[in-house]
Amino acid sequence: MSFLWIPIPVAALGLVSALYLFYRIGRFPAGTGEARRIADAIQLGAVVFLRQEYSVLAGFVVLVALILLAASGVNSGSAFLLGAVGFAAAGLIGMYTTTHTNLRTAVAAHEQGSAGALTVSFLGGSVVGLTVASIGLMGMSSLFLVFMDDSESLRALNSFAMGASSVALFARVGGGIFTKCADVAADLVGKLEEGIPEDDPRNPGVIADNVGDNVGDVAGMGADLFESYVGASIAAIAIAVALEFPVTYSAAGRMELLFLPLALSAIGLLASLVGVAMVISLAGHTPFKALQAGLLTSSVTFLLATFVYMQWAGLGVRLFATVLTGAIAGVVIGLVTDYYTRRRPVRLIAEAGKTGAATVIIKGLSVGMQSVVIRMLTLAAVILAATSLAGLYGLAIAAVGMLATTGMIIAVDAYGPVAGTAGGIAEIRHGRTDQSRNGFP
Repeated sequence: MSFLWIPIPVAALGLVSALYLFYRIGRFPAGTGEARRIADAIQLGAVVFLRQEYSVLAGFVVLVALILLAASGVNSGSAFLLGAVGFAAAGLIGMYTTTHTNLRTAVAAHEQGSAGALTVSFLGGSVVGLTVASIGLMGMSSLFLVFMDDSESLRALNSFAMGASSVALFARVGGGIFTKCADVAADLVGKLEEGIPEDDPRNPGVIADNVGDNVGDVAGMGADLFESYVGASIAAIAIAVALEFPVTYSAAGRMELLFLPLALSAIGLLASLVGVAMVISLAGHTPFKALQAGLLTSSVTFLLATFVYMQWAGLGVRLFATVLTGAIAGVVIGLVTDYYTRRRPVRLIAEAGKTGAATVIIKGLSVGMQSVVIRMLTLAAVILAATSLAGLYGLAIAAVGMLATTGMIIAVDAYGPVAGTAGGIAEIRHGRTDQSRNGFP
């Protein structure tokens, strides 16, 4: 089938778009003087962390790849290695991009206000999101084309997902622990022991804290979504391999069902590009409205394009309904998150803080536990609806539908740490300037 190669040029388009956005970031002023030295220290810390992490991971990856080569053959071992290397490349590109963007965001905020800061920081987040989604799609699609003629060989795709998952576990847990340790340590030393502000330059721990924002909240978060994105698509392919034909919920053949997860991922990447363009065009508005419009645009574009494709491919309305349930679940989870992190529950937690640390901890825990309920009910509803419509394959396709616009999701998520680190750089620089005026070294 001639359309099976289409996800590869779509992935290439995503990488080219990421490269163009990185070029646009480089055209913004990079800052000078003390701010430049602070940003360089943060970048150096991030590079040292990744170098140490990847040096440990390399031994693990090589060992597991050799075991798979001996136990399952060349296909599985090679696919595992490709998944691990693909994720490592995405992590390196994402880390370099965010550390390249942090200071430029601070300069843009100083010179152009919130519109400039949103533009630069979101460009950095977009490079991370598009790179992760494009590399994942490129790896899956390439292996699919190589192995699609043999169901037994096609199972090697599971090793690609395993490679991505293994490395992502280290990156997510390692980066997460690092950022929390650095954050808490800097706060304990600064606020409690010395009584100085959070980003005071007299506390060297603030550099590690800002490094943690990049390695944990950018690389770690990207690792988490990369693993979910790849894992969901390959799980759907694996289930399609095991299906007995003819199936009751679709008149399409085996190859159409095998290819559907990759088609949805390719459509989702294109929809993410549309969403990124929407946010950049609305940078003059409030950040929340611009980001919300981008997410909504990418979701609607994805659903419309998916409906057209599935009708053309003869996949039927029931399978589209499973994609729709997954996409709706993603929107519901996003809205619930917005409510519990931006609206009345946050104000209630702040109100509880007036009576001390104990009450704010209790209130925060209770609100956090409460926020999970709607999400769990939503996921339960998706599981019930998707399996009723198309069995286990339908459930896997619903998961793919929820994660297909990963490029846009990561772009919005990565924008926050980039802007946060930019704020940290500005505060440290301002603190050093004030201290030098008052006789501090």
